[in-house]
Amino acid sequence: MFTLDPIQRRRLENFKSNKRAFWSLWIFLGLFALSLCADLIANDKPLLIRYEGDFYAPIFQFYPETTFGGDFETEADYTDPFIHELIREEGDGWMIWPLIPYSYDTIVYEAQPSPSPPGARNWLGTDDQARDVTARLIHGFRTSVTFGLILTFLSSIVGITAGAIQGYFGGWTDLIFQRVIEIWSATPLLYVVLIIASIIAPSFWMLLGILLALTWTSLVGVVRAEFLRARNFEYVQAARALGVSNAKIMFRHLLPNAMVATLTMLPFVLTGAISSLAMLDFLGFGLPPGSASLGELTLQGQNNLQAPWLGITGFLAFAIMLSLLVFIFEGIRDAFDPRKTFR
Repeated sequence: MFTLDPIQRRRLENFKSNKRAFWSLWIFLGLFALSLCADLIANDKPLLIRYEGDFYAPIFQFYPETTFGGDFETEADYTDPFIHELIREEGDGWMIWPLIPYSYDTIVYEAQPSPSPPGARNWLGTDDQARDVTARLIHGFRTSVTFGLILTFLSSIVGITAGAIQGYFGGWTDLIFQRVIEIWSATPLLYVVLIIASIIAPSFWMLLGILLALTWTSLVGVVRAEFLRARNFEYVQAARALGVSNAKIMFRHLLPNAMVATLTMLPFVLTGAISSLAMLDFLGFGLPPGSASLGELTLQGQNNLQAPWLGITGFLAFAIMLSLLVFIFEGIRDAFDPRKTFR
């Protein structure tokens, strides 16, 4: 059975005592869980079809039109009234649709002119390409948060490792690393993306790699400072005298002391990662055209001032998401701080 040691229990209780952080965590997890199920909530394919006594799940598997009595081997267009008639009348069947019967790239031909205002069919209206804003918001939230979490995790690993090596060994190692980081940090992100985007079509993983290569330095400074401060403490010298390896001293004994400073910076790294993707999408150098993106939704709000629901939706999505993340990491930072005690 898994049990927590006294220090971990104290940290957990401190986090629970911070009500703002505790409830922000649950709200954010709920929103993120819903976005992970975006294909089940907002999709232009039925969840389940019954046709001639058999069951089909188009959301998980490809079915040609001929499966339902059509003429073509291409995938069935489940929004086509002809397919509806084949399934319901000739096949004596039925279809169960998602809560929002549109995907992020579905063209809502009934919503004219576009952008159209919110209504019973399109809860947050449509954009200037007649796509449902609610579906794009859910899919875009999933993309933004997933991108930010992956980038934060990878850049934290690289940055913490580099800062630990600098601070622990010092001397020439620290001096050379610092000069490299100064040069690397001066590299303009937007220019690099422009150059690469002109050669290679941008994609999720390409943007992730570019931003990781240019943002891993965010945590190096704070980790380096903590290791420089603690590397000559008595317990570190005693560990060296006992023959404990440098890696074990760095990551088992010194790193926990640097966690408070690291967690203080982590919210800025995560929110910066999400904002960087939104900035690139807003400028047109982010995800491929047509992808669900909060930055692209914000750009549409700027280009369609006569449709205020676009700008308001994008603003509220960013404001709520980033505020929840900041509150959560404030609670985590205070939970790891031994000087903080909540009642």
